[in-house]
Amino acid sequence: MSSLPPLDLSADVLELTRALVDSPSVSGSETALADAVEAALRGLGGLEVERVGNAVLGRTNLDLPTRVVLAGHLDTVPIADNVPSELREVDGVQRLYGCGTTDMKAGDAVMLRLAGRFGVPGARPAHDLTFVFYDNEEVDSALNGLGRVARERRGWLYGDLAVLLEPTDGEIEAGCQGTLRALIDVPGRRAHSARSWLGVNAIHGAVGILATLSAYAAREVEIDGCTYREGLNAVRIEGGVAGNVIPDACQVMVNFRYAPDRDEDAAEAHVREVFADAIAAGATLTVVDNAGGALPGLSEPAAAAFVSAVGRPARAKLGWTDVARFAAFGIPAVNYGPGDPQLAHTREEHVLVDRLQPAEDALTAYLSGSN
Repeated sequence: MSSLPPLDLSADVLELTRALVDSPSVSGSETALADAVEAALRGLGGLEVERVGNAVLGRTNLDLPTRVVLAGHLDTVPIADNVPSELREVDGVQRLYGCGTTDMKAGDAVMLRLAGRFGVPGARPAHDLTFVFYDNEEVDSALNGLGRVARERRGWLYGDLAVLLEPTDGEIEAGCQGTLRALIDVPGRRAHSARSWLGVNAIHGAVGILATLSAYAAREVEIDGCTYREGLNAVRIEGGVAGNVIPDACQVMVNFRYAPDRDEDAAEAHVREVFADAIAAGATLTVVDNAGGALPGLSEPAAAAFVSAVGRPARAKLGWTDVARFAAFGIPAVNYGPGDPQLAHTREEHVLVDRLQPAEDALTAYLSGSN
């Protein structure tokens, strides 16, 4: 049984955000909060509710022609002496401080408020709704609760539009970039540094790779009015044996952030093409991680209606998020939440109080069809 107090979904969004922040749920320790969320959703009486590990799923079954999926993760990064929450006024602006305020318990609170409005008997939203609260988003992707739901309860993720309430500072961020990491290993021959001509310096051999990266011209792609800017960068370099040894190995890790019009295979092919000269000279390139992005899908009627309801133009999501899991099913997906992503994971993490109600109101208008 959960040791947390019951969640009151009739409380305003600020109070509900505070209740969530004051319920610690560091990745891997979400059980108590998942229990509380499950109990709250079951108590509404108008939702089919299911539990998959520490992911809690709830949906309406009103036989409406369209379905919208709302999703948010319950976990946070480790607490940095910033729980319980604290409400402060700074420069005349009310701010709620605490671990997870931005990433993403404010978004979860908005979701719960929407569930409390539309998940009761007699409610008539304009779309059938699915609510997905999941665990382990902040850690290894193999543990990600949304990935578990996709594997074990795929049908729960199907809909005409998915909205992830990740922090976007109240803007709509459509789709997401793909991300690839590769290791480029440069060979050499070890020798005493006093007789360096007898060896081949692998670190020096990486010069061409670094020059290629420095000269790389990033591609910009516009899709559905959103501009995605690609980037290919060295993020780590390792080499060296000792202060008097010519190194016989050097490894450069590169990260490629690519626009969602490329799939994983196309992204890998591009990276191999960029480093073709180094590979021909004896370097080896190994892809160690490759996650495709998500197209914005803003031309889809449900997505276009959502943009209209929020009343803000959509922009590209520069980064990878779980919207990609929905894109893999052909479902247009957007990121939209009240928190500032630049504050995520910081000691001073907070959310502006005046961003909470507008996010709830915009989603309410869209989901009720009143816009």
